[in-house]
Amino acid sequence: MNKEFNKMFDVETIRSDFPILNQEINGSPLIYFDNAASTQKPKSVITSISNYYKKDHSNVHRGVHSLSVRATEAYEESRRSIAQFINAAHDYEIILTKGSTESINLVANSITPQINKEDEILITTMEHHSNIVPWQELCIRTGAKLKVIPINTNGEIDLNALSQLINKRTRFVSLVHVSNTLGTINPVKAVIEMAKSVNAYTLIDGAQAVAHMDIDVQSLDCDFYVFSGHKLYGPTGIGVLYGKEECLQSLTPYQYGGEMILKVTFEETTYNELPHKFEAGTPNMAGAVGLRSAIDYLGSIDLDMARNHEMALHDYALNQLLLIPNIEIIGTANNKSAIISFIIKKLHPHDIGTILNQKAVAVRTGHHCTMPLMDHYKISGTIRASFSFYNTKDEVDVMIEALDMAINMLS
Repeated sequence: MNKEFNKMFDVETIRSDFPILNQEINGSPLIYFDNAASTQKPKSVITSISNYYKKDHSNVHRGVHSLSVRATEAYEESRRSIAQFINAAHDYEIILTKGSTESINLVANSITPQINKEDEILITTMEHHSNIVPWQELCIRTGAKLKVIPINTNGEIDLNALSQLINKRTRFVSLVHVSNTLGTINPVKAVIEMAKSVNAYTLIDGAQAVAHMDIDVQSLDCDFYVFSGHKLYGPTGIGVLYGKEECLQSLTPYQYGGEMILKVTFEETTYNELPHKFEAGTPNMAGAVGLRSAIDYLGSIDLDMARNHEMALHDYALNQLLLIPNIEIIGTANNKSAIISFIIKKLHPHDIGTILNQKAVAVRTGHHCTMPLMDHYKISGTIRASFSFYNTKDEVDVMIEALDMAINMLS
């Protein structure tokens, strides 16, 4: 907290890499504060996808002609880049999926044969729906019990409560690394250690984390880690499931068809080796190429300075917001990412968001796919501003002015 803006961080040069930011909405320059929903794409990512389709497109694997060989190499090089990015021990521990949601569903479905009615699955109050519903359905299929780790008034996991919940029946602990609504950065390493003490599997939903902090899955020692490309300045429709080799080997396939098989007869099928065992059908090759390009882009900038800039924006915006009458900040954890959720008492978030859009300020309003968390706070939704390294202090000032206008109009 209380980070200062670094004048050495050249945000204007960064902004020039993102073509979508150079436009007007309703006659005013676009201000994009919806980065927790999806980040914008640098020119290098857009160009890499275009070039793939212009020059290299063909289906991957098995083909011996030049286009197939080039497409396969580009796809597998993306896998290698991702493995290095999160420090996986092996490239084949990286499963390419549609995104975090599919990755979680893959694990929850594939682990079903290992779960029985005596088992318990732990999640937290702050989970995204995609890290709630797959486990609910697993419990319906198996008779296992879903237990919820509570949070305190600041929006932080209650580790004391977790120590009471976790026991020899705990089979799986799945939690978000960074809350998409609260911005809370969870103590995932401590949770993982507690889970390991009872031999429970762990899955970390890193959708909101990978763009804002360094991820080392070996250091975390989690069994599974998931994230989506589109929140990492990459394209939509591509994501990652990391799994320890022994954990992936223990799972049954999630989908069946081409690519994930080694041999098929009418009598039996032999599954392919990792990672192909979990990549049935034609994959999103262009998405993989774009995700690798996004990772390369992040490697080309000073990420420490970029992330300090994001938190300086967060702190400046928070201080300005706290000057507004009748505002309530939802989520005040000591360890936070650059996300602020808030409400203006007696005013509806959607009405605020609509008026902000008239001034070209894009924020997210609603429950943010965290309805149980909204129930916890006894609210229907929030206004959420989420910051990236391409945002500026001047943009925050415009948002505050637009908020004042919206409040005056609606009061």
